[in-house]
Amino acid sequence: MARVIVPVADGSEEMEAVTLVDVFRRAGWEVVLASIQGGGPITASRGIKLLPDARWETLDLLSFDLLALPGGAGGTQALCKNDGVQEALRIFDIEEQWIGALCAAPLALHKAGILKNRAFTCYPGTEKEMGRNDRSDDPVVVDGHIVTSQGPGTAIAFALKLIELIDGADASEKIASSLIY
Repeated sequence: MARVIVPVADGSEEMEAVTLVDVFRRAGWEVVLASIQGGGPITASRGIKLLPDARWETLDLLSFDLLALPGGAGGTQALCKNDGVQEALRIFDIEEQWIGALCAAPLALHKAGILKNRAFTCYPGTEKEMGRNDRSDDPVVVDGHIVTSQGPGTAIAFALKLIELIDGADASEKIASSLIY
């Protein structure tokens, strides 16, 4: 069973955060929705309140197999500015642990310096903030242990690809079938 941490802050894209947590839990994974801004609910990008499971700073990050970042402009800015998230991204990269980033969240990978010389995708236009023009048009891109995706509409495909990579195609197909995907 994989252990996953999904960091969120005010402005995170709720559709992406909830889809990731939901699909991963359907796979039987332990998923922690972690607030990077202290306790209490966060207000996501469309005003929906999300109640995280834990506070980021209380977690043993090295006990997780996957760090999965939802996008959303405000949430992504918080991921980029949070020293703990930036350090975790670099450690996960060094350790070749799974890293996933959706929508604008690949910007946090860029800020951490781990997207250099890697194939990626992101929400169209976000690549300009990275000073890059080589964003893939594919909905999900895998480059080693880093998986990126384009946005809310690709969140299920993104989650299923991560399940496939970690638990195998049969596990991913079983979840996809149960979702009528």
